[in-house]
Formats: sequence, C-alpha cells, structure tokens
Amino acid sequence: MEKKHLALALLVTFVWGINFPITKLGLDSMDPFVLTGIRFALAAIPLVFFIRRPSVNFGYVAAYGLIFGVGMWGAINYGIAVGVAPGIASLIIQLSAFFTMFWGALLFRERLRPAQWIGATVVLIGLAGIFLAQKGAHQVFGIALIVLSAVAWSIGNVIIKKSGVKEIFSFMVWASLFPPIPMLAGTWLIQGGQPFVTTWHNVGSVAVFSLVFQVYLATHFSYWGWNSLMKLYPVSTVAPLSLMIPVFGIVTSIVLIGERVHPVEMASIVVIIVGLAIGIFGRGSAAVISRTVPVSASKI
Repeated sequence: MEKKHLALALLVTFVWGINFPITKLGLDSMDPFVLTGIRFALAAIPLVFFIRRPSVNFGYVAAYGLIFGVGMWGAINYGIAVGVAPGIASLIIQLSAFFTMFWGALLFRERLRPAQWIGATVVLIGLAGIFLAQKGAHQVFGIALIVLSAVAWSIGNVIIKKSGVKEIFSFMVWASLFPPIPMLAGTWLIQGGQPFVTTWHNVGSVAVFSLVFQVYLATHFSYWGWNSLMKLYPVSTVAPLSLMIPVFGIVTSIVLIGERVHPVEMASIVVIIVGLAIGIFGRGSAAVISRTVPVSASKI
C-alpha cells in the first residue's frame, strides 16, 4: 500500500475510533434516540437533493437505513448512555465481522476456515470476560445492546451484499432518510416531549461538535476514504487495518473522557483483539462481505 493510502487508512480508523468517546460527549446532554435521529437527518439532508438515488431496489435502501440507523446506532448510543464505556463499545462492535461470516455461511454457502472458528471461540472467551467485569445489571444490559448492534451491522452487510449496490456513498445518504422518523417519533410516543425539551435546554457547543463530527467526519469522509481504499486494494490488505479502530477508540476514550479500564477488561480486550486478528487474517471468502461496509457510519 502506498504511503498516502496507508495514511488515509490510519486517519479513517482514527476517526472511527475517536468517534466513540466523541459520541459519549454528545450523549452527556442529549437523549440517545434523539441524538441518533438528528444525526441521520443531518447525514441525509441536504445531500439527498443533490445526489442521485442509488440504482438498486429502494427496498434495500430502506431496510439498510432502518437496520443501520435504528438497530445498530440506536442500540450503540443507548448502550453507551446506560453505562458502557465508549472504548469497550468500539471493540465489541467489531464482532460484526464474525456474525457476518456466519450469515455468509448460512445464506450464501460460503465456507468458514478453521482459523475463523478458532478466532470466534477466542473472541467469545474475551467477551465473557467483559460481561463478568461489568458492575450492575444496567452495564450488563448495555453490553448486550452493543452485541445486538454488532448483529444488526452484520445484517446490514448482508443487505449490501444482496443489493449489489456500487454507489456506496449515495446508498448511505439515501438510507439515512429512514432512521430519523422511527427514532424521533418513537421517542415522542414512549417518553413524550421531555427528551426533546431536555435536549434543547442542555445542548451546547460540545454536543453540536459531536453531531458535526459524527455526520461529516465519521460518516461521510470516512465512508468515502475506506471504500476508496477497498476499490484500490484487495480486502486482505485493507480489512486488517480495521483492528486499529478499537485501539484508537480505547486510547482516545481514556484521554478525552477519562475512561478507566478494569484489569479484567484489559485482559479481555487483548483476548478479543487476538481473536479478531485470527479470524481476519485466517479468513476465507466469507470475510469479504464482512468488510464491505465499515464501522463508520458512524462507525462506527
């Protein structure tokens, strides 16, 4: 990989990693579902008025928008809001690679190599350690939400695979039209107007910065950069660099928001990264769809 492209890859993974603590900063003054709804509204508007619709069945666009925006980022933001450390969240979301591999084997008859089974087993051991290190039912529930978001992301990858879309940036912009309505309307129906009032009164420059970062850097810029690299280089060259996302996520969470990592969590983090490395470097064709859509979108 050329130096300029390696620099771009590292910048993208850094943006995706630091996006987790920056999201936490936004959640300090905004309801998680309101934040999610506003984020995707800004990701779609005004770009949908200038970017042509992707040339695929629009049902795929709608399905991906709901899975990615509501199922993935709605769950991530709620999980962080109830107590999951952003750095831990940036690590657990990488489980989507293994979930996607299994979807590939189940739906597309793609063969899983022994190394992928070994990697998945190692990751599960590390994940069990993360669960054991949590204090209180709310944190355990939050970790479960992040795992659920990884499952949602893997389903989104399958939708991308089935759609055969080529215009990824256009696909993301148009898909972003769909999360705001269920996120914002659902919040209103369940909680009334209080989350909106609280958000309005509490939002400040930090929350605005968080939103701008999530929309324009973690979503639009990073998506463009990662997919540009995917077009230039084999998946086997680009995908392993995604291991830098949780590294950047954990380090920047410690620096920016003072995240503290329990010794059991630290050991579990190492175990999970090792498992991810085994699975990614030992992947077969099933891993190709697992990295078709990166974590940015966020982002992740």
